Amino acid sequence: MKQNHPFLNRYFVDEHGRRVYAQPSVYGKVAKLLGLQKSRKILPLVKVVKQGEQVFIPLFVADKTQTVHANWTLTLESGEILTGKCKRNSIDLPRDLPLGYHQLSLNGTTAECRIIVTPERAYQPQELAEHKKLWGAILQLYTLRSEQNWGIGDFGDLAEFLTKLAEKGGDFVGLNPIHSLFPANPEGASPYSPSSRLWQNIAYINVGAIDAFQQSREAQAWFNSADIQRQLHEARQKDYVDYSQVMWLKLQGLRLAYEQFKQQDQTAFEQFIAENGEALKVQGTFDALHQWLSSQFSEQWGWNCWDAKYQDYHTASVQQFQQEQSDLVRFYMWLQFVAQQQLKACNELAKQLGMPIGFYRDLAVGVADNGAETWADKDLFVLGASVGAPPDIMAPQGQNWGLSPMHPEVLQERGYQPFIDLLRANMKDCGALRIDHILGFARLWWVSKGDSAKNGAYVKYPLEDLLSILALESQRHQCLIIAEALGTVPKGMLETLESKGILAYNIFYFEYDHQGSKPLANYPYQAMTTLSTHDLPTVQGYWKGYDFELGQKYGVYPNEKVLNILRNARHSNKEAIRRAVEAVQPLEADSAGVTQTFNHQLQSYVADTNSVLFGSQPEDWLNMLEPVNIPGTSTEYPNWRRKLSKTTQEIFADSSISQLLNTIEAKRNR
Repeated sequence: MKQNHPFLNRYFVDEHGRRVYAQPSVYGKVAKLLGLQKSRKILPLVKVVKQGEQVFIPLFVADKTQTVHANWTLTLESGEILTGKCKRNSIDLPRDLPLGYHQLSLNGTTAECRIIVTPERAYQPQELAEHKKLWGAILQLYTLRSEQNWGIGDFGDLAEFLTKLAEKGGDFVGLNPIHSLFPANPEGASPYSPSSRLWQNIAYINVGAIDAFQQSREAQAWFNSADIQRQLHEARQKDYVDYSQVMWLKLQGLRLAYEQFKQQDQTAFEQFIAENGEALKVQGTFDALHQWLSSQFSEQWGWNCWDAKYQDYHTASVQQFQQEQSDLVRFYMWLQFVAQQQLKACNELAKQLGMPIGFYRDLAVGVADNGAETWADKDLFVLGASVGAPPDIMAPQGQNWGLSPMHPEVLQERGYQPFIDLLRANMKDCGALRIDHILGFARLWWVSKGDSAKNGAYVKYPLEDLLSILALESQRHQCLIIAEALGTVPKGMLETLESKGILAYNIFYFEYDHQGSKPLANYPYQAMTTLSTHDLPTVQGYWKGYDFELGQKYGVYPNEKVLNILRNARHSNKEAIRRAVEAVQPLEADSAGVTQTFNHQLQSYVADTNSVLFGSQPEDWLNMLEPVNIPGTSTEYPNWRRKLSKTTQEIFADSSISQLLNTIEAKRNR
C-alpha cells in the first residue's frame, strides 16, 4: 500500500523536534488496519459547521459534465423541515441554522448527511467571566477511607468529602475515571483501561445507603453477622484496596438488596431502562455473562478469552443467555441504575453546597480490548491495533497501552454518534469534564497487535470536528472542559483549545521558562494548575527522587544513562523551584527532610497561580510518599490501590491541613 493513506501520518516529531519517519513495512501494517478509504458518495458523511457561518456543500459527481437537478430536505433537530433546490451541483443552506444535529437528504436518492451546527466556544461558568480564582482537591475516589465504607472509597465518601471541602471554601473535587471496569475480574483495577466508558464502576456504590438494603431483613442479618463485620473491618484497615475482597462483599450485599428491590415499585428503574436502551442492555449482559462464565471456568478475563459463541454481543448464543439468565442481566442493569442515582445525588449535593463546579469527571483515552464496548461494536473499534505512544527517552521501545482505537472513518460514517454518546455519558451529573490525552482528538499512535510499540504510526482524527462537537455538548450540559495535553503537543493545539474556551492542564513541575521556574503570574488564566497527577510522584516522592528509586527497582528505565540524565534534570529543576519560592516566601531547607511543613509551604506557593483552577492532592496534604501509580509497570507494583493514610474526618480535623486549606482559600480570594 502506498504511503499516502489519508488517515495516516508518515512521520512524528520527537521530543527534540526531529521528524521520525515510519518504516515502509510499519506504515503498511497500520495502513492495512485502516483499510482502503471508502468511495465517496454524492453527499459527505457528515458536515460540522459553526453557527452563523455559510453552509456550502458541494455534491460529489464522478462525471463532471453531469448536473444534478434535485431538491434537498433538511430536517432540523426540532422536527422543523426546510427545503430547497440544488444549484450548480451544490447545496447552500441558510446561515441561521440553530445549534444541534440536523439531517440533510437529497430527494430521489438514499444519500444523507448529518449537519452539526456548533457554538464558537465551550461552556464556562460565570465565575470565569468574573475572573475569579477557584480551588479544589484532586481525588482518586478509591483511596478515600472512612468508618463506613467497605474497603474502598465510594459515593458516600465522595459526598462526605464534598461537604468537608465546601466548608473550607473549596470549589471543586476532581475525580479519577469512574468508568465501568470488570466486576468478574476485580483485579483489573486501572481506571484508564475500562470495559466501557459509557457506564459506571459499580465498586463505587455505597451499598449501605440503598433503601432496599436497609429494608431487607436478610441483608441486615448478613451485614450484621460477626463474620461479615470482621471482613468489612479487615477491608477498611488494609492500606491497599483489596479489590477481590471488596467486590465479593459488595456483590453479596447488592444481590440481597436486589431481591428486596424486586418486591418494590419498579417505575423509576423501568424508565431508566427505557431511556438507556440497547447500550444499558449491552453492559448488563456483558457483566452478567462474564460472571456466569467465570463461575464455571478459570481465566475468563474478558470476551476474547470466552468460548467463541459468546465472543460477540450479536450472536444467537448471547441472545439465548439473555433469555435464560434474564434476572442476572437485569441485576447488573439495576447496579448501573443505583450507581447513576448515587452519582446524581452527589452532584445535587455539590450544588446545594454552593460549589461553582462541584466535581469533575475524567474521560479515559480509550477502552480495554476485551471489554463491553469492543464486544458490542467490532465495526467501530480496530481490534487489530493497540493505542500507545512513540519512543522517547523514557521509553525507547515506545508504549503500548492495550487500548483499542475507534476507526476515524467509521466515526464519520455514523455522524460522530459514538463520540457524542461518549460525551453525554460522561458529562452527566457533574460540573466539569477532564479529558485525558486530548491530543488523541488529533492523532493516536497505533501499533499492530503483537508488534513492538516502537513500530507504530500516528493515525489522524478530525480534531476540529471533535472539538466543535465537544463545545456543543459542553454548552448543552453546562459542563466546563479541562484538557490534559502533556507530552509533545502538535503545533497550534494549545491555541486551538484556548480559542474553544477549553481549559489547559498545567503541571507545576513541568512549567519553566528561560529564567527558571515559570513565574506563577505568567500562567494562563484559562487553565488548571496542579503540582502532581496520578502518573507522577507525590510532592515528597518528587523532592526525594523516590520515583527514580522505584523506577530503578521495577525496571522502568531503559539504562543507567537515562536515569542519570533524569536525576540531573530533577536536581536543576528543584534548585529553580527553590529560588522561585524563596524569592517570595520561606521554604524549609532540604536538610530538614521533606516534612509536612515543607510540603504545605510549596503548595501554598503554587496556590498563587494565575490559573482559574488550582488543584491539590490529599496525599500531599498528608505528606505521603508512596505513589498511586507507576507508569511503565503493571503487576510489579500495586497500581490503583494505595489508600490515603487517614480517613476523611481525620484529614479535615488535622490542624496543619486546616491551616493549609485556609491559606489556599485566602490566596484564591484576594
